[in-house]
Amino acid sequence: MSAFLNTPSKDAWLANMAQTDRDVDLVRRMAGGDERALRELYAAYGQRMYAYALRLVEDPAVAQDVVQDALIAAWRDARKFRGEGRVVAWLLGMVHHLSFKALRRRPLPLGEELENGLPSGAAAPEELAQASQQSAWVREGLRRLSPEHRAALELVFYQGLALEEAAEVCGCPLGTLKSRLSYARQHLRGILSRQAVEDWL
Repeated sequence: MSAFLNTPSKDAWLANMAQTDRDVDLVRRMAGGDERALRELYAAYGQRMYAYALRLVEDPAVAQDVVQDALIAAWRDARKFRGEGRVVAWLLGMVHHLSFKALRRRPLPLGEELENGLPSGAAAPEELAQASQQSAWVREGLRRLSPEHRAALELVFYQGLALEEAAEVCGCPLGTLKSRLSYARQHLRGILSRQAVEDWL
């Protein structure tokens, strides 16, 4: 029995529960007016909030504004948080809502480029070029998706939310979230396949 209790999955579960307790405590402290708790919450999740906002709005300045507004909303609504879900999902829900609000207010051109981070390491120039090209295809594929489909991919694959959490963040039924996710994955596969064939030709 003791061997089972010490398995990595059990340890991960315990660590996750401890993190959840810490997060809920931070929100409770925020509800009591503790500004330090807000700073700690930002330190823990600010990068993830920004990454999600940037994926949706495709503009670093707008993404920063979205995160700032989301933190203000979190501070204001801390007393309403009932602890029924994870704090990170609660925060990403605010980012989601504010990002779509920003998109409606100021539509962005589809051709605008995201910042491109070239792969690092001692790879050969040909490998770097190929990796860079494939990354460009993926970015272009993401850019051609609707914000709703990009959100589904980002929440599940990049933010690591469960399907149920992602559906709650998006404000849609679980079946709709699954449908968006399936479409987005097929779309990206199609983009990569077409580009591979074009390169071969």
